[in-house]
Amino acid sequence: MALITLTTDFGTQDYMVGAVKGQILTANRQSTIIDISHTLNPFNYPQAAYICKNTLRNFPEGTIHLVLIDLFDKNHDFLILVRHQGQYIGLADNGLIKMILGESPVEKVALSLKNKGQKNTITCVKVFAEAIREIESGKSLSEIGDTQIEIAEKNSLRPIITSNSIEGQILFIDRFENVVINITREEFEENRKGRSFKIHCTRGEPIEKISETYGDVPMSEKLALFNTAGYLEIAVNKGNAAGLFGLERYKDPGPDDSKNRILYQTVRIFFE
Repeated sequence: MALITLTTDFGTQDYMVGAVKGQILTANRQSTIIDISHTLNPFNYPQAAYICKNTLRNFPEGTIHLVLIDLFDKNHDFLILVRHQGQYIGLADNGLIKMILGESPVEKVALSLKNKGQKNTITCVKVFAEAIREIESGKSLSEIGDTQIEIAEKNSLRPIITSNSIEGQILFIDRFENVVINITREEFEENRKGRSFKIHCTRGEPIEKISETYGDVPMSEKLALFNTAGYLEIAVNKGNAAGLFGLERYKDPGPDDSKNRILYQTVRIFFE
């Protein structure tokens, strides 16, 4: 019985998530489908990579992860299916896979979209569903798709590191408006080298210690901690850090950005 996770940028306003599940179950009636998220920001690859990377580590070997993010960034003739540390990941050939894994996948195949009908979301899901059925029947990746492929790759958003500082970008803002930065505990400690530090996330007073829980500071006070995924998080005890401090996920400036609102998309740590 297949264990399948589903991560999309579809939203939940229309029928699409339900239709996708229906197609999976039509091909694999005994499957268990687990929703990860359907509200990821469209075209936000760093956010999608953060969510998917930290999903993978919590599931058993043999899990199949369908990542339906930006399926049609180009007019692709195939989808990709990879096997990494015993788990399978199916997604578009849009470069996201390297951002999720942190490296190029060794075991990968192309699932052809040629002669499958109109290229749309449902067609893509049917192709994945058929591949899942073949995995369940005991076939290897090389028996399911074409192994002789070159795939697109994108690099993860990395912090800027100097001898005395780290500048990180905002990866994700959760429903409590806690702000996740692309600085891991390992990167922080490696560059800190035992020194004191100041975390600047706004023009206000810096944060000078790492908390273990939100309750380590009084209500409404800001804090920094490393979350369960090991990434730096800026929060306010029973408050909303993003809204209070004008923090927004990192993105390239666009024509719709307000000139009258100051938005901070990076956080800087200075070592002393």
